[in-house]
Amino acid sequence: MNSYERDHEAVRRLLVSCRPAVPPGLAARAAGRGRRLLRVRRTLRALGWALLAAAVVAFCVWAALTEPWAVHPHDTAPPLEGW
Repeated sequence: MNSYERDHEAVRRLLVSCRPAVPPGLAARAAGRGRRLLRVRRTLRALGWALLAAAVVAFCVWAALTEPWAVHPHDTAPPLEGW
């Protein structure tokens, strides 16, 4: 008997043998866990969008108050005297 036949026979024995019992309530627990994971993902996604929106609003308020695009006056340097 070669290795292919041994593997084939081992698979056949596994398929014929009795299957292990599934714990009661496994499907309900799996569905509950899936619902919790979806709820957590949805909450994190909403929190991320809210944080992004807050950052955009904060940037817009900062930009409106400081006007970084405006040219600053040239009299910010001390006057040169005594040349």
